[in-house]
Amino acid sequence: MGPWRCCLLLLALLPAAPRAQQQQFMEYMERRLALLEERISQWHDQSSRYSTELRDFKNQVLGMLEAAEKEREALRAEAESAAVRVDRLEREVDYLETQNPAPPCVEVDETLLEKQVATAKQQKNQKYAKLTDCSDTIASVRSMKILKRFGSAAGLWSKDMAGSSEKIYVFDGTANDTMYVFPRMREFTLFSATRKAARIKLPYPWVGTGHLVYGGHLYYIRQQGPFQVIKFNLANKTVVDSSVFPAEEQVPVFGLSPSTYIEVAADEEGLWAIYATKENEKNICLAKLDPDSLDIEQMWDTPCPRENAEGAFVVCGALHVVYNTRLPSRSRVQCVFDVSGTLAAEDAALVYFPKRYGSHSGMKYHPHERQLYAWDDGYQIIYRMEMKKKTEV
Repeated sequence: MGPWRCCLLLLALLPAAPRAQQQQFMEYMERRLALLEERISQWHDQSSRYSTELRDFKNQVLGMLEAAEKEREALRAEAESAAVRVDRLEREVDYLETQNPAPPCVEVDETLLEKQVATAKQQKNQKYAKLTDCSDTIASVRSMKILKRFGSAAGLWSKDMAGSSEKIYVFDGTANDTMYVFPRMREFTLFSATRKAARIKLPYPWVGTGHLVYGGHLYYIRQQGPFQVIKFNLANKTVVDSSVFPAEEQVPVFGLSPSTYIEVAADEEGLWAIYATKENEKNICLAKLDPDSLDIEQMWDTPCPRENAEGAFVVCGALHVVYNTRLPSRSRVQCVFDVSGTLAAEDAALVYFPKRYGSHSGMKYHPHERQLYAWDDGYQIIYRMEMKKKTEV
């Protein structure tokens, strides 16, 4: 029934009234009906909008559910693939364990240790017969390149000092058992995290920052009573050999690096060990190592003091000790000891390093590249060295 029919019905039911009152009543009813129609129209518009929004939300939820289902299927496929890879890896590890010999026993034999110490003392300060014709020494630091900041304030990074491998080896901290291996320098410098690095967990934790990668092996120091030099094969992840270092009552070799007791170094002549003992507490000692057997070939007492020393390296058979101050300033090579006697200490150049952030905790000389890989307060730095013949200095 339309609005006019309702009005006529109401008029028929009302008693006779003046014409003016009937007209007012009709106008009032028209206004009320118009307002009602407007409200019905608004309700219809709102209902239509809510219906559209509800339909859009439903479609959105359905899309999200479909995407979640696809992601769940992808995760399930990845999990199955990972399980297959883990199973394959376990089989490969089982195979490697059957192929590789068990790690050698590293228990300390007191009688053998006494014999090694006695033999080392007999060899001390003997004349050294050079293995190469290398006669270079450092003239100056040609340039410094800061690559990045990574890890703790103290640590070590380097390449394999015996070859041309591009791999970068990183040892974070002074007491750890996990090293990082980056495939190239680019991966090490461009990425802030270690996601591009392989992790190698060592059988024993290292102490200090005196380790060295040389000829596919890691030479690092373990402390279990006497200090031991561990030779670890990086290819098959096994301990190849170990040896108790034949020095009694060792003390930190560098006054400014109290965690390092033995610094293993490499140069053109081979492998060296830099250390210090209470017997000669004020000065640094040097030993020539056999990289195959870890035997001590010769030992020397050097005139280079431990006090304010922060690091050292060997170049062409000459020990170079780097000094700083308790409040870090500019590092410098202030003491040089040549085991062949070719270069006198007073004839060596006083080499200064550019001022940096703190003090070096690790410095490794690469004999093929003629540069130093240094760790300075968490910054990884390369120093390119200017070389001269010893007779020219």
